[in-house]
Amino acid sequence: MARKCPTCGRELIQNPKNPDYLLCTNCNKNYKAPINNGSSNSKKNSKKTKFCKHCKTEINADAKICPNCKKKQGGGILKKLLLIFIVIIAIGVIGSFLSGGDKTQHVDSAKSDDNSNENGQQSNAANDSFNIGETAEYNGVQVTVLSYEESTGNEWVQPESGKIFVFPEIEITNKSDEEISVSSMISFDCYIGDYKTDFSSNAFMALSTESGKQQLDGSIAPGKKLKGVLGIEAPSDWSTIEIYYKDNVWLSSNFSFLISK
Repeated sequence: MARKCPTCGRELIQNPKNPDYLLCTNCNKNYKAPINNGSSNSKKNSKKTKFCKHCKTEINADAKICPNCKKKQGGGILKKLLLIFIVIIAIGVIGSFLSGGDKTQHVDSAKSDDNSNENGQQSNAANDSFNIGETAEYNGVQVTVLSYEESTGNEWVQPESGKIFVFPEIEITNKSDEEISVSSMISFDCYIGDYKTDFSSNAFMALSTESGKQQLDGSIAPGKKLKGVLGIEAPSDWSTIEIYYKDNVWLSSNFSFLISK
């Protein structure tokens, strides 16, 4: 029995260029020719065909490339997986944006009067940058920059030409349940303007010979405090100094203090 085109109904003829296919001369489409070796086998073979996604030619169900248009088949699953991956990434980006990427989530707010500094000022829990006299708290550790002093050194130690020693005085209170360690060289980072600056050993030497104040180094028991200074060698015309505190040398800074001249 002659087969007809499923699209237009015209009778199919054997494709002279490819005898394995039947051709519709009206639609110019190819269809897999049936194998006439029994009705049951014909039915089985007819179930093992599919239509090309591009030219709509009936081809073998296992074909990876259409013999008519030479285009690859499949790819639908990969496209779906790619789309799902893109959607997941987009959701993550949107979620991060909505959360504000706010670093202050690591900074605990001063929630009671105990978190007030000596001047009665409360820390600004909405920011991760604080001014002189404000108290910041992180993981039960309160940090306050009390004040700063400048020095030109002494007869034994002086800053480089065009520079001056700056000594920020800092108080740290351990509100946690464990002893903590503080290092003036490791627990803090310093920026003068936009440039990172190492703490000055000469400044610390000048401090030890001309002042009764101590470096900010030592261990603090739970419920106790430590007061000390950092030593900075800054240009004489410096305008801002930022001090960043970090409770772990391997982590980024938790918050910072801005000192303006």
